[in-house]
Amino acid sequence: MVLREIFFTASSLGQDFGQLLGVQLQQMWHILGCPNPFYLVEMGAGNGELAQDLLNYFQSNAHQSFLEALQYIIIERSPNLVKQQQERLKSWLNFDRGRQGTVDLKWQSWSDINPESIEGCFFSNELVDAFPVHLVQKEGQQLKEVYLSIRDHKLTEIIDDISSENLTQYFERIGVDLSQQQYPQGYRTEVNLQALDWLETVASKLKRGYILTIDYGYSAEKYYRPSRHQGTLQCYYQHRRHNNPYANLGYQDITAHVNFTALELYGELYNLHQIGFTQQGLFLMALGLGDRLNELSSGKFSLPEIFKRRDALHQLIEPTGLGGYGVLIQVKNLTQSDSLKGFAVPDY
Repeated sequence: MVLREIFFTASSLGQDFGQLLGVQLQQMWHILGCPNPFYLVEMGAGNGELAQDLLNYFQSNAHQSFLEALQYIIIERSPNLVKQQQERLKSWLNFDRGRQGTVDLKWQSWSDINPESIEGCFFSNELVDAFPVHLVQKEGQQLKEVYLSIRDHKLTEIIDDISSENLTQYFERIGVDLSQQQYPQGYRTEVNLQALDWLETVASKLKRGYILTIDYGYSAEKYYRPSRHQGTLQCYYQHRRHNNPYANLGYQDITAHVNFTALELYGELYNLHQIGFTQQGLFLMALGLGDRLNELSSGKFSLPEIFKRRDALHQLIEPTGLGGYGVLIQVKNLTQSDSLKGFAVPDY
């Protein structure tokens, strides 16, 4: 059975997330040798908030040579979201290479991007968790899959043979054996095969540079713990969380955590090499979030502004919330040993 998502992100808390991410993206440009053009490809841009924050930050803080090199591409499948993004970013759509402070912004599909044509960074924020997943279940010593049928005008689950040998190969590659005794009968979990196809596509378009993935998830060891016998599938309806994917059909978000180990191991097959994996809170602190917290004591802000800003900044680094999200960076055809700012040890 394949489930997909029809939800509060880091970029909705204000401009800090985008600005701090912008610091990292500019450093990537320098490490790559300041190429012109330098591509930033945002995959799944939501309502355009992150793109807006990044572009505003670059316009105010980046050197003119960076702006002249920058080509910002958004890949978005939803026509409705494209419309929202273009409305939000309309001030950036009148591109003029000769006018200071402007950048080249466009929307493209995967077919518009030639193989190995991108030198820069592909990045996504809470995209992979929204991909369809296969539900699988342990029956006896075998791996089975959960399907849906209609009986008596009602949706009914059917447990049957897996739909693809790729599911078996997936568990072999990540080193998880659900047939082992510690996994109870009826153990149910998810496999995100589409994430692997997506990663292969991204890798094929990247000539040299980075893939930055921010999302909530675990390593394979944590994801497929025997105690997590119902997997990670969650549903959100009217800001409430539950675990029934068959309720509110078509009106609720359905999401599953990301297996970062799978992205790392399959990435190696696509000539991608992991150079860093950390939590979002640590990543943002290394990029300067702590300095922004300290600045709240400078006397520049009113008391309401201080409370609002402090709350937003703390939410970005809260370990049990957004701060616990994973940040994975993989590279292709990059041999320089320059370390990224986001993986430095924060100086508290």
